Amino acid sequence: MARPRNGQQEAPSRSDEPRVNERIRVPRVLVIADDGAKLGEFLTPDALALARERGLDLIEVAPNSRPPVCRLADYGRLKYDRKKKEAAAKKRQAVVNVKEVKIRPKTDVHDFQVKARATRKFLESGDKVKVSLRFRGREVVHRDIGVAKCKSLANEVADVGVIEQPPRMDGRQMMMIIAPIAKK
Repeated sequence: MARPRNGQQEAPSRSDEPRVNERIRVPRVLVIADDGAKLGEFLTPDALALARERGLDLIEVAPNSRPPVCRLADYGRLKYDRKKKEAAAKKRQAVVNVKEVKIRPKTDVHDFQVKARATRKFLESGDKVKVSLRFRGREVVHRDIGVAKCKSLANEVADVGVIEQPPRMDGRQMMMIIAPIAKK
């Protein structure tokens, strides 16, 4: 990197940010006004002078085109608007948690109902539910019982959730994922 001229401190540039003002090192640029009108092709120093005259910054928006396209705009305002837009997008983003409910092939009726109520509560709050069914000893031979338990749990909460991933074996454990039904 070249040393800054005249004792100026040059801030390190990030690769995702556009080049602004003196950082633009090409001889000629195509300039677009702040209202979107194409002003034409300028020498870079002339374009910089035009930007300063209008109290704006020269921002490189298309560095790979020939000649590079630069826009006259307030760079601080541009960064502020971009930051606000990203924050708004992040705010709208839904975070889905995955809750786990553990059952066994021999889980009795009442205990099964308790697990079904917990699953319903999780789905109503907008979380996905991972149903884990653990086999012990010789129980692993009766996978059909495990599948039936998983399906009956899914049927208990069918009005608030749908099976996203059907029951499948992973070692001695059977897993199924139930997702909440999207609200309109």
